[in-house]
Amino acid sequence: MPNERLRAALFHKGLTVNSLADRIGVDPKTVERWITKDRQPYRRTRVAVAKHLDVEETYLWPEALTTEQVFSASGSEIVTIYPHRWGVPRDAWGRLFAEAQREIGILVYSGLFLAEDSGAQRILADKARAGVRVRILLGDPDSPQVAQRGKDEGIGESMAAKIRNVIVYYRPLLSFETVEIRLHSTVLYNSIYTADDQMFVNTHVYGVSASNAPFWHLRKIPGGEIVNTYLESFERVWQGAKPLPAED
Repeated sequence: MPNERLRAALFHKGLTVNSLADRIGVDPKTVERWITKDRQPYRRTRVAVAKHLDVEETYLWPEALTTEQVFSASGSEIVTIYPHRWGVPRDAWGRLFAEAQREIGILVYSGLFLAEDSGAQRILADKARAGVRVRILLGDPDSPQVAQRGKDEGIGESMAAKIRNVIVYYRPLLSFETVEIRLHSTVLYNSIYTADDQMFVNTHVYGVSASNAPFWHLRKIPGGEIVNTYLESFERVWQGAKPLPAED
């Protein structure tokens, strides 16, 4: 059976069989067999192909890895776990965003602590100026989900007020073409901060403020599934969110 995922991925990236073969150093006929006969290359080559096509190895070849290999790779994605967000070194945030070359993503209700950080703001602006895509998802301050979160944390309407403050902090970033800000109305189970292959995940715990909740530092590894799970969640929230309204 032909590998239609590989064929579609080539088309999506604007590559031909010959151009992909040239990039990874194999014969074009070999690439053709991967597509038409669904042949599987060796692991190192699969990883190289997936990297060039910006997809996951397991997307192109779903049966390529055993369950044990997937579990092992996923476990390797965990860099550090902090018991509380406040325990994360301040310079870790700067390094996360400063190392981004392609894309930065922020998914929070407010994330006021980060918006108030002038150093982080400068890094985001510098990255946007350099062409890095920056996407910021904030909770809709008028949504019932935000109101409920404020109630759960015992701060009431202060949650919505914090989001409005954050909007003021972030709005100047919209002067860059690569920056987008949207408002979401979801029940947020985790705050997510991404920078290319690295990710911070601030878990949300009922009745506990985000700063006191556990915090994960993850790094995407070929074959791993933890980072992809959170990235897919980010994309679902992004698709259902609405653009930040213009100032009155």
